[in-house]
Amino acid sequence: MDSLTPETLPRLPASHLDIGADSEASHRERQILAATDVARGLKLWKLGLTLAWLDIKLKYRGSVLGPFWLTISTGVMVGAMGTLYGTLFHMDLKTYLPFLALSLVLWNAIGGLVTEACITFTQSETTIRAIRMPFFLHAFRVVIRNLISLAHNLPVIVLVFAIFAIWPGVHASLALPGFAIWLVDGFAACLLLGSFCARFRDIPPIVGSVMQIAFFVTPVVWRPEQLGRHNWWLPFNPFDALLEVVREPLLGNIPDVNTWALALGYSLAFCAGAWALFSRVRGRLAYWM
Repeated sequence: MDSLTPETLPRLPASHLDIGADSEASHRERQILAATDVARGLKLWKLGLTLAWLDIKLKYRGSVLGPFWLTISTGVMVGAMGTLYGTLFHMDLKTYLPFLALSLVLWNAIGGLVTEACITFTQSETTIRAIRMPFFLHAFRVVIRNLISLAHNLPVIVLVFAIFAIWPGVHASLALPGFAIWLVDGFAACLLLGSFCARFRDIPPIVGSVMQIAFFVTPVVWRPEQLGRHNWWLPFNPFDALLEVVREPLLGNIPDVNTWALALGYSLAFCAGAWALFSRVRGRLAYWM
């Protein structure tokens, strides 16, 4: 019998000998496929705009005022809550009502986007099964749909600011970088929560409950300075920093460096997690529908 030596042993393919390299190649391949999906989705932006506008029209089909019911309901809420909380907190309505109107409109945009991000893919279940389309297009559709809803609430802010003769001036332009962060985070939320909720259908109610709690612990109906020395925990609330980088410039103030650093830090971490999950499960989304 021939003796066994390294030279006489059968040669295995490199892919079997170097499992780590094979895993790394698969990881790179998933990253490339995910990036291609995003690029293809952005190229179909006109289709995304059309689908988002169609969603708005179908939602308010048969209604006389259509989406302007959002404007009316938000205006009534601002008037009622402004009078109530202004009295309870002993605050000057001239400064509190503009703050509340802006905060509620912006929070409704955040809350609406997070809630609808959970159904990014499940709401398009039939389309995903029937037509091969970039998954990012569905995220684009959700984000644009919520931007349209936000636009219908902007007249409430303009009216309140006009009543109290408030003009933010050039500082308002500083809100544009904050909106850019929101836009990127909106896409990330759709990819992250949409992927999670496609696999686990009981996630949306949990997200809804979390957002209700976040509304009360985030400075929306109350000002941060009302906490006094107890405001040390606010930096641990990501919604606070993200809200401040848009709200403060529109109120004529400049957010400090720490607020911007927190907003960027939370956004980068959130986007990294969303990308890691989406690139990993993108190939399975159609099978989860």
